[in-house]
This record gives sequence, structure tokens and C-alpha cells, in this order.
Amino acid sequence: MNSFEFNKVVAAILVALLVAMLGGFLAEELIKPEDLAKNAYVVEGVGAAVAAETSAAPAGPAPIAPLMAAASAEAGQKTGRVCGTCHSFGKGEAAKIGPNLYGIIGSKHAHMAGFDYSEAMKAMAGDWTFEELNEFIFNPRAHVPGTKMTFAGIKNDQDRANVIAWLRTLADSPVALPK
Repeated sequence: MNSFEFNKVVAAILVALLVAMLGGFLAEELIKPEDLAKNAYVVEGVGAAVAAETSAAPAGPAPIAPLMAAASAEAGQKTGRVCGTCHSFGKGEAAKIGPNLYGIIGSKHAHMAGFDYSEAMKAMAGDWTFEELNEFIFNPRAHVPGTKMTFAGIKNDQDRANVIAWLRTLADSPVALPK
């Protein structure tokens, strides 16, 4: 290939790139898309946090005491399978990404020795009560700003009550139900 043919190939590539760039600039000027206020089609499990924030959902969870009367620990175990991705549940089991949740109800915040909790979780005073777990599981990042937990939360009231009922059974002596 002589230098004249090489120059033609390089010039053709440059012209093609220039036409593509100019086409892109022209398209941006001619077409101005409008962002949707909310997704037209919501894929379950993907973008759930965004969909929940944009929907007219209540600002917080429903009180847990009335929900616990109809809660099912078996249903909670099924719903809570997603928690098993990050947490362990058996007595004495090692932590995973999140701490072991055996005996969580009635335990102190940041209860598991040796686990690297966020500073926000370490700073919380008191114990995990039914009501506090309800609020935390509803929206972990809103209840404990700065938590390392990235889970979006369980928005369905009965599902959340079921999970709490199941967590209650994971103890040597389960805490009494709220009145």
C-alpha cells in the first residue's frame, strides 16, 4: 500500500468520525427527551427503593403490635430468605456480610462481638424492640442514617410482621409479644 492509499483510508475514517459526531450534536439539539416522574413499567425487585420513594406510600411503617397478632413465623421464614444472603440465624454461627440475628429481639444494638458495625449503629442506644425492628426493616437507611446495610426494606406491613415473628422464635427464650 502506498502512502496515497494510506492517506485515503485515514481520511475516510476521520470523515466517518466527524459525521458521527456532528450527527450526535444535531440529534441532541433536535430532540429534547423529557424525564418521567415515575417509571412507566416497574420491574419487581429492581429499583424498588426508587419506586417506593416516588409512590404515595406512607411515611413510616404501621404499628407492629396489631400486626403481630396475625403474624406467621413460618411465612416470615419464607419472606426472610432474602435476609440469609447477608445474615446467619443459628445460635453461635459466624457473621456473614451482616451480623448473626439469633436472639436479636431484646439484644443491644451492635450486639455481636467482633462484628464491624457502622458508627451509626454503634451510636444507637437501647435494645432491639419489636417497634424498632419494624421501623428498621421498613427502611434501614432512614431509621439508621449511615448504616452499612444496603437493603431497601420490606414495605408490606404483614410481610414485615411475619419476619419479625420469625426472628422472635430465634432465641433461647423468645421475648413476649407486644400488647
